[in-house]
Amino acid sequence: MNMKIKSLLARPFASYIYKSIQKGMLTAVSDQEAILKELLRVGSKTVFGEEHRLGEVKTYEEFKQAVPVRDYEQFAGYIGQIKEGKHNVLWQGKPIYLAKTSGTTSGVKYIPISKDSISNHINTARNALLCYMASTGNMSFSDGKMIFLSGSPELERIAGVPTGRLSGIVNHHVPRYLRTNQLPSYETNCIEDWETKLDKIVEETINQDMTLISGIPPWVQMYFDRLIQRTGKPVKDIFPNFSVLVHGGVNFEPYKAKLFESIGKKIDTIETFPASEGFFAFQDLPDGEGLLLNTNSGIFFEFIPVDEFGKDNPVRLSLKEVKTGENYALVVSTNAGLWGYSIGDTVRFVSTEPYRLVVTGRTKHFISAFGEHVIGEEVEYSLMKAAEEAGLHITEFTVAPMIQQGEGKSYHEWFVEFERKPSDLHEFAVKVDENLRNKNIYYNDLITGNILQPLQIRAVKKNGFIDYMKSVGKLGGQNKVPRLSNDRKLAGELEKYIE
Repeated sequence: MNMKIKSLLARPFASYIYKSIQKGMLTAVSDQEAILKELLRVGSKTVFGEEHRLGEVKTYEEFKQAVPVRDYEQFAGYIGQIKEGKHNVLWQGKPIYLAKTSGTTSGVKYIPISKDSISNHINTARNALLCYMASTGNMSFSDGKMIFLSGSPELERIAGVPTGRLSGIVNHHVPRYLRTNQLPSYETNCIEDWETKLDKIVEETINQDMTLISGIPPWVQMYFDRLIQRTGKPVKDIFPNFSVLVHGGVNFEPYKAKLFESIGKKIDTIETFPASEGFFAFQDLPDGEGLLLNTNSGIFFEFIPVDEFGKDNPVRLSLKEVKTGENYALVVSTNAGLWGYSIGDTVRFVSTEPYRLVVTGRTKHFISAFGEHVIGEEVEYSLMKAAEEAGLHITEFTVAPMIQQGEGKSYHEWFVEFERKPSDLHEFAVKVDENLRNKNIYYNDLITGNILQPLQIRAVKKNGFIDYMKSVGKLGGQNKVPRLSNDRKLAGELEKYIE
């Protein structure tokens, strides 16, 4: 069969981009140095730049002295000035968008996107697909229909700046040549209620030739569940040419087995690491471990060893100083006007030639109620290993500390929604506990020292997590369940959904 026009045109372009990305792997450190220099040149003429004397900064060491690490709460005063309509606050002029996102402690956050930074969001998504095409030879998906499960593209205005969810903003920048391939319709994408929107998406796509589906794994799973419910068929029979699943936002591993079972076969996947603050990394090899860091796209990266994070003057490393196997908090300075900004994610490099990393968790999502500092990567590994050995599929889960006030030792309480509950929940919990003890020496010391008792698992009823997310108005879009909490707030809510 002759290759259709879009896939025919994609081949040389994919090859060109793939080669340029491979060249960029060799110049990552010098590209980062050039980006910092350019950020300082432009930033020196802003309110922030004048306050921090960026015009006098010549080296990375001087930059660290001039610009402290901040999170959103500490940055909010500058964002407030932008929302009042002021120019040249963090970057030249005004942002062309404000990306609205949920903060863990600050409620709604507003992240600036500038005319210089918008290409990072658009081109990186494109490059991830083109790298996949060049490395696998699969061009045919570009001739079929593609779905991007996203937030509403309807934007409000704050001081004249269009404001909305990042995925909705990006929707306005889908290249014209892909518009005819894109589903759902603009009208459907604008529906705010997730379940109503999902039903409309199913209606619009069920009879189409879907070849690529993109979204956060739990919401893609909900879409698949609705399709299967409607037709009684696996996804591969509904969409025979469906060959690529693009995902990001959460670790894929806990969802992978169930998604592939719903599809009815394994298909190619592309992992991405986008955020409102920037598109940081993407999977450039179909079977390689880790995501390629986006080192030449207007973002200057810094890395704080996790045990230094939160200190008044933490150790800060540039790209050339990082090592594989260490856990770092990710800090960025960008051509949207973020400076020394802690994005809240932790990463670990699996390679430095080229720079590839995995996301290991959130700086605020960990359990250290007893000094164990258990992170997301460790709980996901421990649960998924036990589930794989037992032949079980996990729908969703979260972990919280249970601090005993009276008699009895404290423990970690796991809320887990199973596709099919294990016949012996206690035995399954013992396996998960063993895995976590092998993964985290501090946790193991607390168990062997009789300070903590082994973890306990509470089985959440079917759709319990979905019902909870619905109850707090966070169903669908880019919302996700935190894997870990250091308090009982989420656990207290989930107790209503226990089997």
